[in-house]
Amino acid sequence: MILKYRRKSAASILAALLMFAASGAEAAGSLAGKEGDVRYAVTIPTGTIGGCGKAYAAYLAASGHSAFAATPIVPAIEYFICGARLNAPSQKAAEDLALKSCRASKSKYKVTVAGDCSIAASK
Repeated sequence: MILKYRRKSAASILAALLMFAASGAEAAGSLAGKEGDVRYAVTIPTGTIGGCGKAYAAYLAASGHSAFAATPIVPAIEYFICGARLNAPSQKAAEDLALKSCRASKSKYKVTVAGDCSIAASK
């Protein structure tokens, strides 16, 4: 009878330890809320229309390898184009796909005065 109760308590303790270990491992691997490797500061200009502000916020909130690419923000130039890739298999893949997205947006809108796309931040 005592063995029966010991088995139940041991199983309960083991289950609790596994739950804590799993939640700790998940939190340690998450990149959510982190800026990552910042190559240059990302400042979305006031009055900018489009989805660049939302894309950067999504980049920051992403829990996996992600990257944000943009054209340089120069006061004399009116255009700002960006691209992002969230939760890619690796940081390198995220950077490549974010650049591809930025360049595709640039060619879609036929903007030639915005400068070249480059990685602003990646994690």
